[in-house]
Amino acid sequence: MCGRYASKSSSKELQAFFDTMQTVGDELPPSYNVAPTQPVRVVIERTPREELDAEPQRQLRTVNWGLLPAWAKDRKMASKLINARSETVTEKPSFRSSAAKRLAIVPVNGYYEWMKSKEGKKIPYFLHGEGDILAMAGLYELWPDPELPENDPNKWVGTCTVLTRPATDALGHIHDRSPLILPESFWEHWVDPTLTDKGEVQAMINSVPEPHLEPYEVSTAVNSPRNDNPSLLEPVARQ
Repeated sequence: MCGRYASKSSSKELQAFFDTMQTVGDELPPSYNVAPTQPVRVVIERTPREELDAEPQRQLRTVNWGLLPAWAKDRKMASKLINARSETVTEKPSFRSSAAKRLAIVPVNGYYEWMKSKEGKKIPYFLHGEGDILAMAGLYELWPDPELPENDPNKWVGTCTVLTRPATDALGHIHDRSPLILPESFWEHWVDPTLTDKGEVQAMINSVPEPHLEPYEVSTAVNSPRNDNPSLLEPVARQ
């Protein structure tokens, strides 16, 4: 699964890395301990609401982590929908609409996972790639808040979820699932808004190769989302 990650890249860095044309939403400061329901950055492609005849634009957008399907009555579901299983994402009622229309990239610098020790303690690890930024596969949704009037600028709430897959090899001994990491060759097709066939989406998911990630142990300070500073990424030396 993915329940916590680091996102320390600036908007300018992400704009250049993913070649985005537009930035939507608030600027976010670096975070070394992003937790569910917090605002996060995603990369998507969509037609601007005020220019429906325009070409889709690649956006860097601020949304909340925890998907709210369009039919959700309130925000309570969000904390339960931070992850979506890639094996069933095109069929599950909570995700299938977004999986056919609203795919997103969730850029991170790495993510945390907890391994249970022989003594039963949960030991945190930070997993990262060869480069500084990983592209996690995700879905996004724009949820209409029923408590706000139609003309309220905050009426449409952006939300997202991260896709997960069974973990194998070096990652499997830490946790049995891991985020679905997209190689660069998948990015353009993944965020293509004309991709609306669920079978094609599932086929692309199934073709994503295993990532090459490196794990190392970090401080248990990461266990609390109240802790958020660069020291969380420092390796812990085992005695």
